[in-house]
Amino acid sequence: MSIEYREVKEFKQSDLEDLFLAVDWSSGGHPEKLVQVMKNSDTVYSAWDNDQLVKLMNALSDGVMTAYFHYLLVKPDYQRQGIGNNLVDRMLAKYQDCVTKVLIAYQDKLDF
Repeated sequence: MSIEYREVKEFKQSDLEDLFLAVDWSSGGHPEKLVQVMKNSDTVYSAWDNDQLVKLMNALSDGVMTAYFHYLLVKPDYQRQGIGNNLVDRMLAKYQDCVTKVLIAYQDKLDF
């Protein structure tokens, strides 16, 4: 396995759908919206095993005070191999000058 790290915002719907559904995130049911989310993110780091998207992390930030890390996903077969830590380290380095860094994560869908 040779993991390639990329900083891109352009993804195929099917790649995002596969990743999000592999980790049971309900947003995987809206791949067309996920494509827009990634395009609108300030930063997106991803990890690829050949042509398979196996890890993704994105940031929404004002570039000065706050960086929100919204998505942090790793396909189950690729967990516990340091891939997630690599992307977190990259993201923290990029936003090191931001005063506040917030990881937004949830497991269950919230109804309001």
